[in-house]
Amino acid sequence: MPHTTKFMGSGQLLDRLAEQMRTQKNPPKDPRATAIAILQARGQMKEDGKTFTAEGKTRNAMTAEERAMDRASKRTDAPQSKMIYNPKTNRVTLRK
Repeated sequence: MPHTTKFMGSGQLLDRLAEQMRTQKNPPKDPRATAIAILQARGQMKEDGKTFTAEGKTRNAMTAEERAMDRASKRTDAPQSKMIYNPKTNRVTLRK
């Protein structure tokens, strides 16, 4: 099971993203700094690299499942009630 499953809960957006960076095939030298840069580019973290923007606070308050469901719902226009989340892959599929 991937190490990122340690960071599935609410309030773990930065830790989860940093862990995802660390576990890549070619990880960056400083995974946490890379994660902060990504969040800043998305507009979810302020330039100080320590505080979230309003959008970032909203995303950080979500669990990994809620974020995945939100992304899939926006991408497919399907309601989240029609989706199934797989925590091992962090993927969402439509119910049959």
